[in-house]
Amino acid sequence: MTKTFASFVATMVFAAGTLSAQTTKPDFAALAAGRNVAFQRLAYLCDRIGPRPAWSPAYARAAQWAAETMRQDGLENVQLQPVEVPVWERGSARLLMLEPAQRELPVLALGGSVGTPGVEAPVVVVRSLEEVGPQVKGAVVLYAFPMSKPQDYGRGSRIRSQGASKAAEFGAVAMLLRSLATASLATPHTGAMQYAEGKPRIPAAAISQEDADWIARLAASGVQVRVRLELGCRWAGTTTAHNVIGEIRGAEKPQEVVLLGAHLDSWDVGQGAHDDGAGCVHVLEAMRLLKAAGVRPARTIRAVLFANEEFGLDGANAYAKAFNGQRHVAAVESDMGGFAPTAWSVNARENQLAWLWPSLAATGLPARAGWGGADIAPLAASGVPLLGLVPEPAHYFDLHHTNADTLDKVNPDELQAGAVACAKLAWELANAPGAP
Repeated sequence: MTKTFASFVATMVFAAGTLSAQTTKPDFAALAAGRNVAFQRLAYLCDRIGPRPAWSPAYARAAQWAAETMRQDGLENVQLQPVEVPVWERGSARLLMLEPAQRELPVLALGGSVGTPGVEAPVVVVRSLEEVGPQVKGAVVLYAFPMSKPQDYGRGSRIRSQGASKAAEFGAVAMLLRSLATASLATPHTGAMQYAEGKPRIPAAAISQEDADWIARLAASGVQVRVRLELGCRWAGTTTAHNVIGEIRGAEKPQEVVLLGAHLDSWDVGQGAHDDGAGCVHVLEAMRLLKAAGVRPARTIRAVLFANEEFGLDGANAYAKAFNGQRHVAAVESDMGGFAPTAWSVNARENQLAWLWPSLAATGLPARAGWGGADIAPLAASGVPLLGLVPEPAHYFDLHHTNADTLDKVNPDELQAGAVACAKLAWELANAPGAP
């Protein structure tokens, strides 16, 4: 929390306690009680549709299902907004340790990697981009970045994104990454990477933390490790995916919009349960509860399920471009899993904070300085305040981008609590007076 934000919160806590209650405020927890619609819908998304990269037939089915769900819930102006997305196919992957032992290791190509029929080379271990130099020429570079807590993900994702081009600049033939996770049961984690213009494109893949640490220990003791990497991934042009959009029109200021969003796509492993099926269900269930309340908000509340957050933010950019002329008074995103809600992440100017604070306080969750979320980030250029739901973060990075991100890892009651929190905040923002 920044000093400015912390001092603002300190001065507003007392003021929040003096707010008069709105007698017409819906009881969203009561509306959600009984059957857990949120978990039922997540079960359908995970078990019937499954992993859904934005370019896949599964994503197209997910978009149609989400649009139909919005229509069944009585949302207005339901639409599928076309979004052009790249097509990347994973194919097969194989990693063999050849020396000092012969063993096949679990591996996942990083999203966007080129393929290779097979490359063999010794392994050079580094822990950061800055350690890469002439010593990696002709080698497979293993970035053994020791991620141990959620806050390390930013540094680790920079290595994942830039590591291949950095290694190729000095003549490396392939890149391996110690999976970006806070815990591991021999489970590799995938994720997006990018190639720098003008640099050679070498294959890139993630391995489990256990195997990365084993290789690092061998290298530190002076033992040469040699591996063979085979990747069948390839690029296959572009295709059209869709953002899924639905609204509850405002009764007094329909031209002012509170956006509630999540990304509908996932990686092609696991079921995309926490990342970001849970966020999508938070949005859908919040909108269902808002509609079930039977009272129109003052402003329009718009649900957006974005396409291709994982691999380029194409849906986010397409939405920001298409709706740039509309007034968004706030944008809220859920993209940190379906664990118990703990806080709101807030990215706003100080005059906006003064307006936001009563709405945030009314949800019963604390707020802290943050960035809001990836899909709503393009709206910041128009001055829109950004807010992100922060579920309990301890185990999110144990699962995300892996084969283990499946429905059984989601607690139904915690999932429902996140949806209720989103409904509360959307309602408060849609009815708050005097948006700056």
